[in-house]
Amino acid sequence: MAPERQALLVVDVQESFCVPAAIVAGIAVLSRTLHTVATVERHDEAVTPFARQLGWTPPPNEAPLIPADRVFVKHGYLPPPALIEHFRTLAIERVLVCGVQAETCCLAAGFMLFDAGLQPTLLRWLSVGSSLDRSAALGAALWRHHFGSVWDLPEALKPAPEPLP
Repeated sequence: MAPERQALLVVDVQESFCVPAAIVAGIAVLSRTLHTVATVERHDEAVTPFARQLGWTPPPNEAPLIPADRVFVKHGYLPPPALIEHFRTLAIERVLVCGVQAETCCLAAGFMLFDAGLQPTLLRWLSVGSSLDRSAALGAALWRHHFGSVWDLPEALKPAPEPLP
């Protein structure tokens, strides 16, 4: 049986979201072993009405804190559809997801990945929840319910995944 093709999706790990340094460092280490895609949240009120609906806006021009092979800009909860096409081009099967707001932005990415026939897997130790639950426990519970795939500890990665070319 051929090894499963995996990639890492880092959701919105950017300066304005105050991601704990230990999580940023852990994601950076893992990003060196897998094909890594990052999303970055940027504000465009014409696309997503953050100011009108939430009274808050993400920055208009921030970059991810994690080096990535590919970066996708998003303007709301969902990643852009081009992210799915990118993973399909690489024949990815499992997408390891980590980052900011496990119960909202990461979950939205999980639904998109799941609906595209990929296997989304939350890396809980490398994720943080929103201000509602910084522990990411709520996000992990929702992931288990909807996708059945949450890895709570780094040991779940053993043996180390094969890097993509």
